[in-house]
Amino acid sequence: MLTHARVLTVLAMAGLAIVLRPSSRVAADALSLPKGATTERYDFETTNLKDWQIVDGRWVTEPVAGAPSGQHALVQRETKKSYDVIVAPAGPYGDVDVTVRFKPMSGREDASGGIVFRFHEGRYYVVRANALEDNFRLYYYDRSRHQLASARVTPPALGQWHTIRLIAVGDRIQAFLNGALLIDHRDGRFRAGRVGLWTKADSVTAFDDLVIRGVAP
Repeated sequence: MLTHARVLTVLAMAGLAIVLRPSSRVAADALSLPKGATTERYDFETTNLKDWQIVDGRWVTEPVAGAPSGQHALVQRETKKSYDVIVAPAGPYGDVDVTVRFKPMSGREDASGGIVFRFHEGRYYVVRANALEDNFRLYYYDRSRHQLASARVTPPALGQWHTIRLIAVGDRIQAFLNGALLIDHRDGRFRAGRVGLWTKADSVTAFDDLVIRGVAP
């Protein structure tokens, strides 16, 4: 009798796309960074944004009820831009492991939060979740946005804190939502850059507990 893993292997060899829900996904280990990784942490209690690069949007640190690491969080409040991006001062990195807590606060068109990585000269990857959609997606941006991978999820609830984790080692990219590995994809177009945060359209989203572990390119 074929096991679940064997069935998935046969389907993959046949060239069929496989979409797994968190409850039925095959367990997989998280990628490990090479030696020499450094760690930067941002709790937004004392962080001054003057060293951050605001690409677009209205990003402010402000009191947020229930902020995981204190009283304050980083909030994106612009509601009229297509994509809102802020880039952390650390880096650039080649391989990177990033975790952030995010709370979608409001939005009718979009209520999303994401991690930007390998940002360089306006080009980047982004992995994002949306409280208004049942998907978790990986894109690259190079003058326009292009989808690379998607997984079905229960939408992360508005007004609650959730966790996104992103690991990129070489051309392999893993993305986690609330601890579940949902995307494991290969793409090598961007090799190094800085890390940032992302929202879209009319999303008002809070971010906290940003932890970046990375290796210089």
